[in-house]
Amino acid sequence: MDIFAFVILNSSLLFFYFVLSDAGYSITQNQSLSDGTTLVSKDGSFVLGFFSPGNATNRYLGIWYNNIPVKTVVWVANRRNPITDLSGVLMANSEGSLVLLSKNRTVAWSVNSTKEARNPIVELLDSGNLVLRDENEENPENYLWQSFDYPSDTWLSGMKLGWDLRTGLERRLTAWKSPDDPSPGELSWGIELHNCPEIVMKKGSEIYFRTGPWNGIGFTGIPDLKENQVYNFNFTSNKDEVYFIFHNIKKSVISRVVLNSTLNLYERYVWVEAKKIWSLYLTLPKDTCDRYNLCGAYGNCIIGDSPICQCVQGFKRKSLETWNPEEWSKGCVRSMQLSCEDKDKIGFVKLVGYKMPDTTYSWLNESMNLIECKDKCLNNCSCMAYTNSDIRNGGSGCAIWYGDLIDIRLISATGQNANGQDVYIRMPAEQELKHKRKMKVIVISVVSMALAVVFGILLRPYCICKRTHFREQIVNKKMNKKSCDVLPFHLI
Repeated sequence: MDIFAFVILNSSLLFFYFVLSDAGYSITQNQSLSDGTTLVSKDGSFVLGFFSPGNATNRYLGIWYNNIPVKTVVWVANRRNPITDLSGVLMANSEGSLVLLSKNRTVAWSVNSTKEARNPIVELLDSGNLVLRDENEENPENYLWQSFDYPSDTWLSGMKLGWDLRTGLERRLTAWKSPDDPSPGELSWGIELHNCPEIVMKKGSEIYFRTGPWNGIGFTGIPDLKENQVYNFNFTSNKDEVYFIFHNIKKSVISRVVLNSTLNLYERYVWVEAKKIWSLYLTLPKDTCDRYNLCGAYGNCIIGDSPICQCVQGFKRKSLETWNPEEWSKGCVRSMQLSCEDKDKIGFVKLVGYKMPDTTYSWLNESMNLIECKDKCLNNCSCMAYTNSDIRNGGSGCAIWYGDLIDIRLISATGQNANGQDVYIRMPAEQELKHKRKMKVIVISVVSMALAVVFGILLRPYCICKRTHFREQIVNKKMNKKSCDVLPFHLI
């Protein structure tokens, strides 16, 4: 039965549908949800109902938090097709279709399942996920359809963002156009399926910010993404799925992510019950250097430096005339040309603590070690850089880049709290030797300074002791002199 036949049939049978009252958490085939009534999840966390956003009068079917006084909508069904009055009705049929009808029984929104259901049921889960399933299905998680597969502007705990490679389904956040209009805006957030997948924020079709690839611990471009007491996270990439997911650690601590179309930001909030407010926990992009490809090819963005864009070692400004705030995207070119034929003239310079380059033209092998990775890169003239794809346990896997390296930035230096990653950039062997000599000088200088500091610390007590002893000697000499100057009375 197609959707139009379904609508006609249900238009004639609508009178016989049981209109659900508030406080239920599911809709069966013989029930409907009309404007003014709601579904509430079993534990009371979420509500499904009709609402009008901001100052608008249009009606939308959506999901929001039930126990939070600040109305926070997390999902909208009919984003592209608002209902202009209170006529909205949600219902399901035995063929796996879920339909939202408006005035004159026109379809405002619908979903179809490839599977038929004998006893379809629509249920709002405690996670905020609206699901359509067969009540007779032995596996309660075998859904015919779920809202978590079609997110709006909000990322909830337990929701996968990414791709189901078996079906081609992409789960991507899309911001509202405005606080009064939940239709899809320009700003979006999702995973790009490169050989080395990474999360990208886009404004329309243009990249605005990217996270860098996953390195086993986190994304190289989000140093603030660390283990915390609010939520845990995981990135999965295999032949079936590529997705990023988070879970709130405690049910009492509510965390969510929303795309802010007004400020063009990815924002993570945590609900503070004592103050009854959403507290901002994390924003992306974080600073100027997070702007995509700000400094162009081989340009290194360094917050706090002037100019903010600098060429990585072995490169020079492409044009002194065009190197200004308006033309940073021109980037850098090599100081010395590479020789592809003679491998003895090729080397690699190690850059420490960086956000990895754009992975559009990259290659990945998770079984290689770093030496094999270097050889792979060395044997291909188009390979410009390589590194470990996983930095855990000393490093493993191989990621290599072809063509110009863009959107790189210094994250932090080495050390226990370092957030960036090391990358090896293809250079003429002569420059590699210069780099090694320079690094040797730096190491010697640092070691010398460290030894001087240690020697000074060790020598200080001795100096203090000698100074004290010297002062005591002076005092004693003065006392002896005074004693000699005063003759005994009986000798006068």
